[in-house]
Amino acid sequence: MPLRFERTWIQGTGRFLPGPPVDNDGMDAYIAPLTRLSGRIKRRILAENGIRARHYAIDPEGRTVHACSAMAANAIADCLADARLRIDEIGLLACGTSGGDALMPGFASMVLGQMSAPPMQTFSSHGICASGVGAWEAAAASVELGSHAHALVAAAEMPSRLFKRSRYAARGYDADFDAHFLRWMLSDGAGSLLLTSSPQSRAGVRLRLRFMHQRSFSGDYPVCMQLGLTPDRSRSHLDYASWQEAEADGALFLRQDIRLLPHLFDVGIHEYAQLAKDGWLEPERVDHFLCHYSSEKFAPVVDELMHKAGLSIPRERWYSNLTTRGNTGAASIFIMLDEFLRTRQVAPGQQILCFIPESGRFTVAFALIEVEAADVPGESFSFRPAGIPMPAADDDVIAPPHDPADAPEALRHLLAELAAVWHSYRSRAWRTPLIRKLRERRFDQADYVRWMGHWIPQVREGSKWMREGAASVLPPYDALRALIETHAGDEQDDYMILFEDYRKAGGCVADIDLLRRNPGGEALNSYLHALAATPNPLGLLGAIYIIEGTGQRIIPALLPLMKVSLTGAADGLPADAFRFLEYHGANDEHHLLRWLRAVEIVLDHDADGAGARAIIDTARRTAELYLMQFEHITP
Repeated sequence: MPLRFERTWIQGTGRFLPGPPVDNDGMDAYIAPLTRLSGRIKRRILAENGIRARHYAIDPEGRTVHACSAMAANAIADCLADARLRIDEIGLLACGTSGGDALMPGFASMVLGQMSAPPMQTFSSHGICASGVGAWEAAAASVELGSHAHALVAAAEMPSRLFKRSRYAARGYDADFDAHFLRWMLSDGAGSLLLTSSPQSRAGVRLRLRFMHQRSFSGDYPVCMQLGLTPDRSRSHLDYASWQEAEADGALFLRQDIRLLPHLFDVGIHEYAQLAKDGWLEPERVDHFLCHYSSEKFAPVVDELMHKAGLSIPRERWYSNLTTRGNTGAASIFIMLDEFLRTRQVAPGQQILCFIPESGRFTVAFALIEVEAADVPGESFSFRPAGIPMPAADDDVIAPPHDPADAPEALRHLLAELAAVWHSYRSRAWRTPLIRKLRERRFDQADYVRWMGHWIPQVREGSKWMREGAASVLPPYDALRALIETHAGDEQDDYMILFEDYRKAGGCVADIDLLRRNPGGEALNSYLHALAATPNPLGLLGAIYIIEGTGQRIIPALLPLMKVSLTGAADGLPADAFRFLEYHGANDEHHLLRWLRAVEIVLDHDADGAGARAIIDTARRTAELYLMQFEHITP
């Protein structure tokens, strides 16, 4: 649930960017390419991220010019000047960073000491991009509750010290792509906000904070961006006899697993859609969208996902300074907000929406700011609680396993309900023991063989219950029968591909008839056969939605993790032991377009809504049984 604010305003903003801007050619003086491969990576990454200038707090010799805490202090000084307040009027200092100057004490304490500021409450938020938002929310809550009249927020980042050429020398400059990637993405800087319960006019307007929302998906996905673990995430730098050994083994490289990044925006836009559905924001009322993305490559991704959800914000309302200020992690949203407010005119009634995704282990955060006239009391926030439906035009929430952008309006409510079922299922699936082993790089050949052995007999039954269901279809749904028959025909031989994969992976059962479903697979099979035998089993479309969605959205994300775990060693599995998984990731999207047409046939004759309810209920039950199957794979 988002945190709602009624009595908290932004009184001032500030930023500090060290040294002169460094262009792409000038980067080599600070972050030199290590090898010929490194130079190619640099050109590729810069072409994609669109960054043309950034700032570094080190000099070309690698010496620190501005400490991280000093940058935060400078941003705070700029903010205090903008707010026209003194440091001794502040009751709380909340700071966020992914890595300050010291491992201990907390970053806020170091910043307070750097400023030689008077005693006050401090709060340190540690993480990556969302750590600054964590500090912001803590400070805002203290003001809203009346604990403090004024609170300062600051975030600072100084990754340049991690990227110096000398740090890679211990491995002879031999670093994997994940360790090269961020050298060309991140830069240094700090930003600050001053929050107050007694706002003063700022060019005739006030900036009222309306709500903040943070949600972490760390329990669902593997680590995506990390510092302090080995490349396979199996060992901490603290497990080594010395930090020198840890550095030599690559445990102190800042790494990004770019293969996981698309999932961050998927879950982020779902949260955005849920906020809209629950009435916390209305996209058409958002006048300025400040989106923190790490690369210009991701801007059209976010835009497309919003468009598919029917909740787009026109691109002319977007604001980003990524290309000229660089990606400064936790400080980015504060640097962006400060520059936006100093260079753009805002007017009473306008809304500013901030979106901050964090790739560390996937956290998404939002903040909504409303501009109000300085001499007019702010209107109360018209929050529409969950459970009260939005107008039909706003109810188009994307159901991630397919693209409903071109779907008729009649489908939108059904897709919204299925989206909620899907995201709950997806989140729980990523936390099952099997997928946890994959995430933690503990998945081995025996796990793969066991999974295939449990899965083959279930896949084998798929075309059977589909054909039983088609035979049970009665008028007026005759057209549905042919679609289900076609789909069953496509699926009928898939289990043989899976069985061949099983044998190539070392499966010892030679007779396919001897393979048995686990309890979850048995329950799912019994449920679907029983449903297929009933007249007009329309709910089977809900089962297909979950099963095909798994093939399109979850399996492609698991496949690279499997290949890393199972094909690297000399005795690893052959590349053609994954044909079934590769096939489904590439073809299930086509299957789901057919599913969309089948749902339209049901809704054409669904005056009382019974067909839609059956699809939703069956999707929910199928998700539960599919999860049970996952739970029983790992002993």
